[in-house]
Amino acid sequence: MPGSPARGAAVGTGHRGPRKSWTELLAGRVKKQKYDPEREQKLKDSALKLLRYHQNMHDLLLEVEEPQRQQPRLSELIACDPAEASSDPSASFIRSAFRDQASRLGVPVGVLSATVFARAVRQVCVEPSHPVLLSPEQSKKLSSSLATAQCLLAHSMFSRLTFCQELWKAQDSLLLEAVWCLHTHGVVSLQELLQSHPDTEAVTTWLFRNLRFLSEQIGAARPSSDTMAAMLSGLVQLLISRGFQGSSDPRRLVEPEKLPQVATDVLRRMLAFSLDTLDDPPTTSGHQTVSGWITVYSGHTCCGMVAEDSLKSFFSHTLTQILTYKPVLKVCDAIQMQKEWSFAKTRHLLTDLCCRVLVTLGPEESVGRLQEVLEMQEVNWKHVLSCVSTLVVCFPEAQQLVKDWVASMMSRAFESYHLDSMVTAFLIVRQATLEGPYVFPSYADWFKESFGSSHGYHSSSKKTLVFLFKFLSELVPWEAPRYMQVHIFHPPLVPSKYHSLLTDYVSLAKTRLADLKVSLENVGLYEDLSTPGDIAERESQAVQDVTKAIMVFEQTGKIPMPVLEASIFRRPYYLSHFLPALLAPRVLPEVPDSRVAFIETLKRADKIPSSLYDAYRKACATAEEKRPENATSAQRTGPDSAEEPLGLLTAALEELRALMTDPTQYSVISAQLAVVSERLNAVLGHSNHDGSLRKAKVQLDVRSSALQRQEQEVVDLLLTAFCQNLMAASSFVPPERQSPWAVLFVRTLCGHMLLPAMLTRLWQLLSHQGPSLSAPHILGVAALAVHLGECSSMLPEVDPGVLAPAGSLGVPDFLSSLLTCCTRDSLLFCMKFCTAAISYCLCKFPAQRPASLHGCLSPGLIKKFQFVVLRLFPEARAPRAPEHTACVPWGPLYLPSADWQNAALVLWRQSSFQELLKEKEFYLSYRDWVQLELEIQPDADVLSDTERRDFHQWAIYEHYFPAPSASGGCGGDLEAACTVLVSELMNFHQSSRSYNRSEDPDLVLGGRTGNEDILSRLQEMSVDLELDQGSVPGGGSTPQSHFLFRVFRRRLQALSRPDSTAASLRRQQELLLCKRLLLRLPPSILVGRPQARQPVPPNCEEFFNLVNSELRNFCCHGSVLTYDITIHFFRGLLSVCLRSEDPALVANQILTECQTKCPVILTSALLWWPSLEPVLCGQWKRCHQSTLPRELQLLQEAREFASKYLVARSTATKCLPWCLCVSFASDSGSPAPRPAWIAAAALHIAAVEVRRENLPGHLRRLDGEGEELLIALLFFSLMSLLSSYVTQQDTAEYLKAVDICAEVLLCLERRKVSWLTLFELTGTDARLGPLLYSAPEQHTRLLPLAFYSLLSYFSEGATVREAAFLHVAVDMYLRLVQLFVDGEARTVLPQASGSGRRQGHSELQGSPVQLITKARVFLLQLIPQCPKQCFSNMTELLAARGDCDPEVSNALRQRQQADPSFDLYREPHLF
Repeated sequence: MPGSPARGAAVGTGHRGPRKSWTELLAGRVKKQKYDPEREQKLKDSALKLLRYHQNMHDLLLEVEEPQRQQPRLSELIACDPAEASSDPSASFIRSAFRDQASRLGVPVGVLSATVFARAVRQVCVEPSHPVLLSPEQSKKLSSSLATAQCLLAHSMFSRLTFCQELWKAQDSLLLEAVWCLHTHGVVSLQELLQSHPDTEAVTTWLFRNLRFLSEQIGAARPSSDTMAAMLSGLVQLLISRGFQGSSDPRRLVEPEKLPQVATDVLRRMLAFSLDTLDDPPTTSGHQTVSGWITVYSGHTCCGMVAEDSLKSFFSHTLTQILTYKPVLKVCDAIQMQKEWSFAKTRHLLTDLCCRVLVTLGPEESVGRLQEVLEMQEVNWKHVLSCVSTLVVCFPEAQQLVKDWVASMMSRAFESYHLDSMVTAFLIVRQATLEGPYVFPSYADWFKESFGSSHGYHSSSKKTLVFLFKFLSELVPWEAPRYMQVHIFHPPLVPSKYHSLLTDYVSLAKTRLADLKVSLENVGLYEDLSTPGDIAERESQAVQDVTKAIMVFEQTGKIPMPVLEASIFRRPYYLSHFLPALLAPRVLPEVPDSRVAFIETLKRADKIPSSLYDAYRKACATAEEKRPENATSAQRTGPDSAEEPLGLLTAALEELRALMTDPTQYSVISAQLAVVSERLNAVLGHSNHDGSLRKAKVQLDVRSSALQRQEQEVVDLLLTAFCQNLMAASSFVPPERQSPWAVLFVRTLCGHMLLPAMLTRLWQLLSHQGPSLSAPHILGVAALAVHLGECSSMLPEVDPGVLAPAGSLGVPDFLSSLLTCCTRDSLLFCMKFCTAAISYCLCKFPAQRPASLHGCLSPGLIKKFQFVVLRLFPEARAPRAPEHTACVPWGPLYLPSADWQNAALVLWRQSSFQELLKEKEFYLSYRDWVQLELEIQPDADVLSDTERRDFHQWAIYEHYFPAPSASGGCGGDLEAACTVLVSELMNFHQSSRSYNRSEDPDLVLGGRTGNEDILSRLQEMSVDLELDQGSVPGGGSTPQSHFLFRVFRRRLQALSRPDSTAASLRRQQELLLCKRLLLRLPPSILVGRPQARQPVPPNCEEFFNLVNSELRNFCCHGSVLTYDITIHFFRGLLSVCLRSEDPALVANQILTECQTKCPVILTSALLWWPSLEPVLCGQWKRCHQSTLPRELQLLQEAREFASKYLVARSTATKCLPWCLCVSFASDSGSPAPRPAWIAAAALHIAAVEVRRENLPGHLRRLDGEGEELLIALLFFSLMSLLSSYVTQQDTAEYLKAVDICAEVLLCLERRKVSWLTLFELTGTDARLGPLLYSAPEQHTRLLPLAFYSLLSYFSEGATVREAAFLHVAVDMYLRLVQLFVDGEARTVLPQASGSGRRQGHSELQGSPVQLITKARVFLLQLIPQCPKQCFSNMTELLAARGDCDPEVSNALRQRQQADPSFDLYREPHLF
């Protein structure tokens, strides 16, 4: 035979040396013989035939293993197609062997291969080292077998059904990972394997046992967790998709019902096992099993792999099973025990399970399912109420859903008298209220809202009342004392005829409370009756009440309403417990604190008995004497009491931070936050259920806010924890994928009356420490601000005092107001904070529309970000298409090397941010830009002077000026741009922002912050506007009013009339701003531009109106305008004259108009003429080379007339100026200029400057002047007298004014000239009417004071001779009394020294009462002396103001009706 030599050689060599391999033998053979392909094929066939008849098929499968050098070919074999697989020699050999064996045995090859392969898998699973997992050796063996099985399947040589049947014969030893490998490698699917088992109960038990083992290993966090998690997830997906497939699923028509039954049964058993072992200790295997299994209740587990309908059906079924599992508790048990089932007290596994199910279902579907289950089935009340707590805690929107659900149950209960609905509603409400007022309104609020009004559920009939009180009575034996106290303190509203129902219930409840040894007086003032906790001792509760009352007093400045109510309606508790706790003896601080202020306020309100207060003061004094030893002990023992609770809070926060490694675990984090809330209660000493400040306005005095040490420690700890949690969470997942832990954290902060302290601390951080904050702190505080905005609907408004003088602010707006841009450091910090806040918000809520972000982001914050970016980055000013990226880059911000400027630019270019700016409320308008730019301090600006000017030019002329007004621009209207600048300049300097930087009020414009630069822009724009308007001919139309006067008029109209000192000062401040703006702008604004058609004069009406209505009353020097505004007007006059065709004509027209419309300008010019004349004359002659216009010459002549009329005496000229040393010139014969009142004004100015002792002799020479001049001179003298009275000048000036008035009055009487017309002046008087507009309105109102100040100078003959004298005297008296009543007459008037008084001194010396008394005596003596005709017009006068003095009025009426012999026999005495 051809092969015999080879065989013999092989045998022979076996005894002489090492055996050669088959390859070596063939290699040697090849060298000796010539290659023959046909011979080679025959040799292979012979060898295969020999092996077929001597091969064990089972051993063959186990022996077929790839050599180490060919290990990668295993994956190739799995992935290759059948044609490629058939080319492998080993695979071909195995297939051939199975065919031959099947042929010899007479069985199908698929059945044979399946049987052999099942035996191989069973052998792999023998002696397992793990309940569900394969060892590494087992995995290696199974992998080889799986490759062979895949090859056989590819050639249709493998029966899956037979394989499943053979495999189940050893199900007890079958490992779950082996089954999983069969599924993942496509040998046989799980559903085929489970479906093939003949016994449904057995396969259910096997799968349940293996799932339990697998969950235990996952819960214990053993190795191979990834593999185990994948196995569990895949198995659960299969069970859900098959057990809860929809009716429309085609698989339900072709598959038997066995697999859905197995799937639902296994899932039900696993959930039941979990619910049974929820209370096991954490170290037990049951607890570990539940911890691992609960992870499957998540939408992420089945996302994309299970149909949405199947997923919803599974979770709905799960929720039903949770609610109905083992309903052993009765309603009475639930009423008694529900306080132990709050979110914080419930086992973590149960809340985690409920939270996962509710998150997948959503709040609406969850509430609907709860309602359906409670109506149709018996329930486990512990699970139901724990689920309600989880629902309201985890879903902010669930609050309203639960409210609506309870309302529907209450309506149904009272409509059909359904007791089950009533019980359910009360249990659900009480459970929800356990979570605090920031999650659900308190039980007391709900009970008052439901039954405390005539619109309550019970108010429809007597039957509903009986139903309610019967239900409440049935609750009494079971419910907590707190609820009975609510029902007693806030009873249902009951008609009087049914009041016995209420009294019966109250008696029953009080009896039950007495049995429980709970007194109604034990209820604290601020105790939330909704919380069924343990009743505190009276003393400890009183201490808590005192602490909270002082906190409320600090915020509001008023006695809290609960304290006032207790002082009236609960006096036993108030006197016996509250006041002793408040008045506990202590060492009083040197600076009174809030407690001292609260006690003093109560004392002033008569809320503290005098004996108790005196005892308190004595005890405090005693404590002061013993201070050294007590103080030392207090310092030694004080802090220790808070160390333990604060340490527990710190530990709870550290545990919370550890959970941030997976910030998607919402339920776990929520449970830990509940622990933090409980620890916070212990630190602060009060409950978070206290809602006393929930709706109140938070009062913050940011100028003197100082937190107590404990408050600051707690707030700093919480803020630090929030920042650390945010950084930790963001390092794992972006904000949009994090659970809403942040908003729960914020609710925790706000639920413990910490909001005022937290806002105060944020003010300290943002306003004073902002530039020094690190990047993590900035990111954390910015995110906190976003979530505070998200919860703003639940938060009270903030009144920060000087920061918002217009009123209170929402929390987002308040935080935005703390960001300033005045200096380089504050500007850069504002950029960082705004970048962080906006980026976080856009990342956290990427799906929300821009308009819906208003609650989270304050418009002010977004506007400040725009302002900062445009100011700092010139590249941001150029138009550029927005960048469309997937999301806002939040990630780089929390890195240590954060590039804030680049982040700000990236955010600016984001399409999402640019979309946000399309909302009108977020866009930085021109007005907003001016407001922010005004805050810049140039000396500390990040921009240089040149850069700042360039930025202003770009912003005004390139950006806002051409922008349409609808988008916040100017629409190309330069006047509108100037109007905004003026308005905001005035607003800025009237606000606290400008005054808190300087104590000098004279620097309101141009000397502080950015005013000088903005004012320079306004000056430039005003000149441009004037040039633009000057280029347009005016024609004959009425010129448009100047924008500046329109702004002034609008602002002054918005202010209230000065009927009080505060309003008067406010108006005066506004007018000072108006005047200073006028002085900084071109003077031609005051006069207007010349008209195109001469001789029409420029329009000065607006300036005249401003002077007559405002400036002459406030911005005046005595009774004339100040020098600056006077010379500014004349500069404007000269400016307009230079641009007119006939300068002299224009000047004359304007000054002539002043004589009738605004005479105070001319009197002011006369006063300041020594300073005005050189300026006016020099500029006029320099420009026109001619004499002054006629009207200017008139002023010059009037001053010359006065100076020549009163010539200086030789003894005085050596030491005094010409204007101060004057006497009458005997040779002065020049006539007075016309009009006479101008000459009189000049004469009065000169006379005022004469020494007082020279006045009598000089003024007697007035007899030769005209009557009109004398009367006008008397008027100006009276105004000078009143001016000295109003300004409280020294006595010498006041007495000089009296002397001038007296001499002029005597001159008039000597010439028998009537001067009474001065006290009856009206604006229609052609001759003397202008005099009214030459003095302030206040002076003209005080004319009655001037009239009676000259009482001693009145001539007795003149008083009787003139018929009008009595009418004027009575009118002046009644007005004088009215002035005193209105408070315009000062309490004390200037007093003259004894040596300086003349015999006829003024009656103004003394008090107003003395003056009124003397005037009254004068009138009562005068009335009988006056003839009958003097009383002709007295009726109208008495009808108008006769009630001011009834006796004077009665005397006048009797004199009108009496005969001539009537006289008054005695002097009345009223004062």
